[in-house]
Amino acid sequence: MTPAARVQAAIELLDEIIAAAREGGAAADTLLTRGFKARRYAGAKDRRAIRDLVFRAIRRAGERPHSGRAAMLGLAEDDPALPELFDGSPHGPAPVTEGETAAEAALVPAWLAKRLDPLIDAAELRALLERAPLDVRVNRLRGSLTQARAALPEAEPTPHSPIGLRLPEGFQAEQSEAWRSGLVEVQDEGSQLICLGCAAAPGMSVVDLCAGAGGKTLALAAEMANEGRILACDTDRGRLSRVPQRLERAGIAIVESLLLNPNREAEKLGDALGQADLVLVDAPCSGTGTWRRNPETRWRITPQRLAQLTGLQARLLDLAAELVRPGGHLVYAVCSVLVEEGRAQAAALSRRSSLVSAPLAIPAGRAAGPGLLLSPGRDGTDGFFIARWQRPC
Repeated sequence: MTPAARVQAAIELLDEIIAAAREGGAAADTLLTRGFKARRYAGAKDRRAIRDLVFRAIRRAGERPHSGRAAMLGLAEDDPALPELFDGSPHGPAPVTEGETAAEAALVPAWLAKRLDPLIDAAELRALLERAPLDVRVNRLRGSLTQARAALPEAEPTPHSPIGLRLPEGFQAEQSEAWRSGLVEVQDEGSQLICLGCAAAPGMSVVDLCAGAGGKTLALAAEMANEGRILACDTDRGRLSRVPQRLERAGIAIVESLLLNPNREAEKLGDALGQADLVLVDAPCSGTGTWRRNPETRWRITPQRLAQLTGLQARLLDLAAELVRPGGHLVYAVCSVLVEEGRAQAAALSRRSSLVSAPLAIPAGRAAGPGLLLSPGRDGTDGFFIARWQRPC
């Protein structure tokens, strides 16, 4: 492909990504995979170049552009090699016309900027969109950190998690024997720290209220030495259906999956009321803490969607509080750096429940109201808010 044809292909893919962000469609990575399958004439170098153009354009535009061409014209304002490629050549983009608008450069959508946690200052904003590292968690049910390092000689220990390894960019972790054997799981260091902060122990009764595909469920089971009981709950049948295969690979036998009904989650949890030693609420959220991995999610969140999410988070926290036994703990986590989803939710639960704030044994993060904030700029992890409470005996 010519350089101009690569630019045009990037524009077309950006059009699909923008439409999906507007309409709640597939993620950018998924659309790129589909797009490259439809463009089998694009070689490996072409695909890498196109992907680079697409994600550079996404990271540059804080607000959702009106078109892929506008996004690429915006990138051309910063890259002197691009304007000359809008030359109207075969398979290339049409020449720029007078008055044509380009997407403005911004890190954060304007309406969200004032909602960021005050700990995220101007110096940290850019880190929210830097490329994320590839981290894996060592499954101590299958082996030790030493064994995992021997199996993955390319890896280095993560800065904070004692069970984390960091792999080079582009490493295919899920093609390795260490992953196939269940010795490691792909998991950001921040997620690992959340699970360690839960202080799960053998013999506990645990409820993972928003288990999704089970990443944190697996980590908790390993910390429990595969002894006790974990109830992995979610309202998404598709995501929950991935849990059994992951459990088998990890050698875990203490997890029971439970599909809940949206907006009626409490109906199937009656037997668990007041019984759990630990409840983890890894709540649905804006994903502002994962912009490094999914920068186009900045284009998906709206004030209305944020209001829906914060309402759901509050409802799940109230339900979770009812599941905790006297002396037990509740841990709340969101991959968000917004006040409304983090410290504000934690403060509100503290006011409306009998739970007492409890310390988090996490070797990273900063105090943010009743909890801790992890951020890419300071901690090198995805952005997370975490809080922990105990029900008095």
